Amino acid sequence: MPQALRWPLMLLPFALWGTAMAAMRPLLDGGTPLQVASLRLLPAGGLVLLAAVLLGRSLRVAAADWPWLLAFALVDGSLFQGLLAQGLGQTGAGLGSVLIDSQPLLVALLARSLFGEAINPVGWIGLLLGLLAILCLGLPAPVLQHWWLEGPVALGERAWSHGELWMLAAAAAMALGTVLSRYASRQSDPVAITGWHMLIGGVPLLAGVGWEGALLPSWTVAEWGLMAYATVLGSALAYGLFFWFASSGDLTGFTALTFLTPVFALLCGVWLLEEQLQPLQWLGAALALVSVVLINQRQQLWRGTVPAEQP
Repeated sequence: MPQALRWPLMLLPFALWGTAMAAMRPLLDGGTPLQVASLRLLPAGGLVLLAAVLLGRSLRVAAADWPWLLAFALVDGSLFQGLLAQGLGQTGAGLGSVLIDSQPLLVALLARSLFGEAINPVGWIGLLLGLLAILCLGLPAPVLQHWWLEGPVALGERAWSHGELWMLAAAAAMALGTVLSRYASRQSDPVAITGWHMLIGGVPLLAGVGWEGALLPSWTVAEWGLMAYATVLGSALAYGLFFWFASSGDLTGFTALTFLTPVFALLCGVWLLEEQLQPLQWLGAALALVSVVLINQRQQLWRGTVPAEQP
């Protein structure tokens, strides 16, 4: 794939996620978390498999990949989507984004342990800058300014509500699911594996919806439009590209692009809603860009700081 096309496609999932979360939040006022999660996952899985067929890719899953696929589906499909919808309904959009976008650090630790990916000091600095960036982007200035002095008073509630714990658990599930995607696609096509994991992972969510009662929420036409956006672009296209790239290459460097998700969300608000970024948010956007550069160029930058050995 040409490098000029590869980078825009790598960035696209994070741009779509930055707006899909905002689209999902109002849907939880008229629907349950399980309804939103299942309606996002199941149709998206079918669309990904249809795209795989149109692209001439095989839908067959190798026998050795089935155990990993089932684990991938339950962790990243059922568990992650269920936790995300549950947590999104109990946290603000900014704080929810901060917590869910912290998963690159967990992915880096898992990739270091399982795949031997080198992080080095430059990479660690990049990861820490990325976490600081999403704090600046997602949390209001009073919280950051007064947290150490006032603690929970700065938030007006308990420091860690149940919603925040749901989002932290969702971040951990996605990080583990990202690693499992590599094992699940060792002998199978990664696009097909992405689609199958959505369909299989959506079954427990749909069963939970049936247990609750009504399968479909009573949304307006506009709200169904938001659900379609979150399903088609925020799930089918975004997750198809994400796990395709995550199945090979530098897992730590690629998932570090998650730090740009809140940046895209804020820029979308500036462009479409004519919102104004605060100085703290501009700082967060700059830190996010620096962190992504440091993480993706960590090997070259680290070799440049270490003196060459004398012969």
